Amino acid sequence: MKFILPLLACLLIVSLPAGAASESASEPGVPILLYHRFGPTVADSMTVTTAVFESHLKYLRENGYTVIALQELMALLSGPGIPPGARYVVLVADDAHRSVYTDALPLIKKYKVPMTLFVYPSAVSNASYAMTWDQLRELKATGLFDFQSHTYWHPNFKKEREKLPPAEFEKLVHMQLTKSREKLEKELGQKVDLLAWPFGIYDPDLMDKAAVAGYVAAFTIERRPVTRRDHAMALPRYLLADTDRGKIFEAILNAHITKRENRNAKDN
Repeated sequence: MKFILPLLACLLIVSLPAGAASESASEPGVPILLYHRFGPTVADSMTVTTAVFESHLKYLRENGYTVIALQELMALLSGPGIPPGARYVVLVADDAHRSVYTDALPLIKKYKVPMTLFVYPSAVSNASYAMTWDQLRELKATGLFDFQSHTYWHPNFKKEREKLPPAEFEKLVHMQLTKSREKLEKELGQKVDLLAWPFGIYDPDLMDKAAVAGYVAAFTIERRPVTRRDHAMALPRYLLADTDRGKIFEAILNAHITKRENRNAKDN
């Protein structure tokens, strides 16, 4: 029973309260915007230029969107739900790349918006591309950042499953899920119970293992808004590139509105 209860607990996040099924059709979704790296120019496919990132923040401010913390979204999903008509957005960044500190931080502070960083601790204060623990603590001191797990060293679980014996794979997964959380909690002094799947790779077995390891939700890179109909261990996020600007960015934000209007039109 001790292995079943954590999974049941995590599933409660997306379960609807009694009588709410009919309401869920009109409940808005919330886009989670996923960034990786920032900079003055596009260095690779996952770089969003500083200018484009600021254009995103400016558009949100000027068009009535409220950037809420990921933890606030989780509380809404497990509680009252997303208020009808809400225009909420969540900002997250994977990997703890140093450009979050050098390029994104000034804009996060300028626009006073929260962001969650999904961190794989093996790189922190080790890899040249990653932030240091002191820099992460500096981000924490702003009150605008939350830190969650991206496993310990960002493995490709699909490839690891193919090459490792089952017992060794089980051991690897357990280490990746638990060591990351323990290291982050020790260094940053906060609770870590959310997980971003490396490379967006997940399956039912991995979802169960994450729940047993103490995570209450996990996140993919599927491009659609989050709703309470999503599985807690596979919540979608929009992986953004520098080309996601202007009308494309606007379409991402309005996706849940368009889908809701289409459903209402069919109902009528």
